[in-house]
Amino acid sequence: MTTVEIRGRIGPRALEDLLGTWANGGQSAYEALADRIRLLIIDGRLPTGTRLPAERELAETLGRSRTTIVSAYRQLRETGHLVSVRGSGSATMLPPTPLPAGPEPHDVVVDFARAAPAAISGLENVVERATRNIGTVLTKTGFDLVGSVELRERIAAHYAARGLPTSADEIMITLGAQHAIALVSRTLLRPADRVLVESPTYPHALDAFRGAGGRLVTTPVTTRGWDLDQLRDTLERVRPALAYLQLDFQNPTGASMPPDQRDDVIRAARRTGTVIVIDDTTADLDLGRGWTDVPFAARADTAVGGRSSGHAGGARSPRTHAAGQPAVITLGSLGKSVWGGLRIGWVRADGDVLRSLRAARAASDLGNPELEQLIACEVFDDYPALLERRIAQLRHQRDVLVGELRSRMPSWDVPVPDGGASLWVGLGAPISSTLALFGLTRGVHVIAGPRFGADGAFERFARIPYTLSAEDLVRGVHALADTARALPALPLPAGTTQLAEVV
Repeated sequence: MTTVEIRGRIGPRALEDLLGTWANGGQSAYEALADRIRLLIIDGRLPTGTRLPAERELAETLGRSRTTIVSAYRQLRETGHLVSVRGSGSATMLPPTPLPAGPEPHDVVVDFARAAPAAISGLENVVERATRNIGTVLTKTGFDLVGSVELRERIAAHYAARGLPTSADEIMITLGAQHAIALVSRTLLRPADRVLVESPTYPHALDAFRGAGGRLVTTPVTTRGWDLDQLRDTLERVRPALAYLQLDFQNPTGASMPPDQRDDVIRAARRTGTVIVIDDTTADLDLGRGWTDVPFAARADTAVGGRSSGHAGGARSPRTHAAGQPAVITLGSLGKSVWGGLRIGWVRADGDVLRSLRAARAASDLGNPELEQLIACEVFDDYPALLERRIAQLRHQRDVLVGELRSRMPSWDVPVPDGGASLWVGLGAPISSTLALFGLTRGVHVIAGPRFGADGAFERFARIPYTLSAEDLVRGVHALADTARALPALPLPAGTTQLAEVV
């Protein structure tokens, strides 16, 4: 018997809002309803393990007969998208989808798998300046778990310029943002702790939380943003130990959370005692959003009239914080704005958290590279100019990619994000994994949408970064379009033939 863990619930009114206009003149009412609910599950807007409303209450809300709801639920059970849970009603799930065997891949010509640009122009001059100062670090042992004071002061000044007063003592240098995520996970999480993550989100963050024993709970995000009611409800109902959020140019959707919604998240986290981990790695890549905001930690400070870093009194556990004050840990790196090959990231947090991170870190690595920290110091001295060039480059490449995709694949839903490094493209059908598989035979590497979900959703989406040169972007889109048109016809579960029309 198939089992599923109940991870949340959705009320009839909230489900009605998600369903939108779902009736289709070419289908019976129950088939159209089943198709729309199935689409919400496939796209991740209804996370797996979500308990659906009882048939009677959903019938009353939708103004349909109970027979219609019962029939729709029955069809969803038959296709493996719904399972009955004793004492808990019906919960969503994703049936396994076998992929066809593909031809042998050949060498990758265009790599859409990594949303990481090459080094920004002018970095060679920065490196040359840094190497002139190499003598200042050669007398050190090279084993430093916190990071150079000079670099931490520059990062602190960067946050202060954005509206978040920060001291060097509130910064730890790491080997990139991914290292920071893994270190925070290992340090703060205990086995079976709940971790709230966006869906979709950065895949390696999911790996880190699972590796630390965390149990993932999802909240949906689309290119249009977050379902704030569901995010707030999940926080208050699940009370996760940690919530991992990307609020500026979210990876992969490109969405940004408006300031008033951020305040709501802060208030909810204050009530639940959840530690908020903000991944700020794309926050500087504003390609024309039209508004700016202070860092999330600054909003948390303002909400309680104090500092989210530092406190009075003795040492606390890294999982606790002052009464009524949400604990905020901010992660950043130079990987997207300057160069992924410069393995410099950081954690901004209070002293208790940083002391715990340092103790945990000693078991896995021996600290930060001195030469790269020298280079990073020089980078921050030139950061505004370097960032301006990066933004101009990404804006041009985004426009090239959007234009090519819309021209070559007019049936795809191609958004225009106002920041970040990639597009979250709607493919119009659940073909993402197959597209990724067969793309390798044409020399194009793309990561399938389900890699960005915690439960296998997002077969109708693919992340396509615009971090390559314009020439490579054009070649890559041509290869993707050729691949999509040559895909073998895949048998879909019963009842899914109308998905494209219902959207």
